[in-house]
Amino acid sequence: MLFIALLAVILPLILLAVFNMPALKGMAISALVVTLAGWFIWQMPNNVMFASILQGIHKTFPILWILFGALMMLHVLRHTGAITRINAGFESLTADMRILAVLIAYLFGGLIEGVSGFGTPAMVTAPLLIALGFTPIAGVTLALVADSTSAAYGAVGTPLTVGLSNVAPANVADFMNNIAGTMTTIDLFGGTFMPLMLVMLLVTFFNRGKKSIKSWLEITPWALLIGLVYNVFAWLYAHTIGYEFVSILTPLTVLIIAVLTLKYRILLPPTVFTNPWKGANFTGDGVQNDEETMQHASSHMSLLTAWSPYLIVVVLLLLSRTIGWLKHFMTNAIDFGWVNILGIKGISSDWPVLYSPGFILTLAAAIALLVQARTLKPFVPAAKSVLASMVGTGVTLMVTLIMVQVFSNSGTNGMSLPSMPTYIAKTVSQHMAGVWVFVAPFLGELGAFITGSATVSTLTFSPIQADVAANAHLAKPIILALQVIGAAAGNMICVHNIVAVSAVVGLAGQEGAILRKTAIPALVYGLLVGIAGAIMLMF
Repeated sequence: MLFIALLAVILPLILLAVFNMPALKGMAISALVVTLAGWFIWQMPNNVMFASILQGIHKTFPILWILFGALMMLHVLRHTGAITRINAGFESLTADMRILAVLIAYLFGGLIEGVSGFGTPAMVTAPLLIALGFTPIAGVTLALVADSTSAAYGAVGTPLTVGLSNVAPANVADFMNNIAGTMTTIDLFGGTFMPLMLVMLLVTFFNRGKKSIKSWLEITPWALLIGLVYNVFAWLYAHTIGYEFVSILTPLTVLIIAVLTLKYRILLPPTVFTNPWKGANFTGDGVQNDEETMQHASSHMSLLTAWSPYLIVVVLLLLSRTIGWLKHFMTNAIDFGWVNILGIKGISSDWPVLYSPGFILTLAAAIALLVQARTLKPFVPAAKSVLASMVGTGVTLMVTLIMVQVFSNSGTNGMSLPSMPTYIAKTVSQHMAGVWVFVAPFLGELGAFITGSATVSTLTFSPIQADVAANAHLAKPIILALQVIGAAAGNMICVHNIVAVSAVVGLAGQEGAILRKTAIPALVYGLLVGIAGAIMLMF
């Protein structure tokens, strides 16, 4: 039965990462097999099965809404020349692509994660990286890997607030802050290495020139400084202000510090790692470039004007998630959610249209046209082109999410079995309790890999993590912290994140190649935080 439960993990890994199938084909096969296993082996009732399929279909549209917003933002900024101006602004700071990867993917992406979540950061930062000269596959890989440390806190602490709600005691605030404090302590070891891992990925897998240890070794002091400073400030904010704002304040603070290190050349390498992909062309959103328009516009555009759409996104996301009445309005004004699908309690799908990052990204794109081009005429043609480019991605996401929902809802069955994810976790815990501190983060990663959400992973597995901690006499805050951190690291390998970000940059069909690359840092990060957790258990 364990093998059957693991099909939702094994099949995508084999079909995408080993056989290099396009995600559409690989995930369609996986969804079919998992659905048949749920129907005939787990004996899920017909109404639960159909409700799960409908839930998967419905959950596709909120993700496509975010994807639409990200693609519209990309198209508009390319049309107005803002991307070119942003590119010039970064190049005035540094031409070193190792540093740019950390600034954009890790720090700016961390800020987007802190105010948005929902897999948005990689959709935003991957196109920015590509505009700076990174190849699409490099941009996607780096953006996905970078969306890890900050994702543990997500949008204003959602992975903790919601994810740990099943195990939280009466004094919720103290409990959450205790877990967050433990997470930041663990990440002082594990998370500190994330910027360095990004650099090593860049120079090892994506350098067209000679592979040289020197290329990452000489940047190591600066990368470790940024990683350490990031996690020290995360620790300070978690212990003073609260976990809800760790992933907002920390990247903002460290962005400022990183820029100062560039200005005063603190720990910078003696050589500059410049673009090894000169001449690469990016047309990922299916919209033709108007180079003359871009160059003319960008030459007359201030850096603040070029960045204004991203500033609008950050401000609107932050306001909509921290101001009570605004959050209530945006959550409820236009709600396309589906509660208790086919009358089955607990099988629901949310879609608050205005609260979604998709709406805010689309709104920011429209404002960008008005501010930067003084017209809205290109908006409708761009929207039509973007929608046309999303069809294949929509189908891929749909079959992926059908598999996820059948897998997650399999707890309602005629065999009196727990759900497939719970069955996996309980079986593993029976045999590996003695080394559970190393297993805990990988269980979190597994949950995010399948469900596509750090929050859902923690919501699913936190009760099991808490039970194992109690039975094995392990410190509960440490084990739960490892679960949350591992679930965030799972963003690197989450299939539907890979599918969505690949669609933004025109890489449909190369999801397996991306997964093979992101799996390495996901495994390393899980091992690092497991070691940190084991050390903490000794004291």
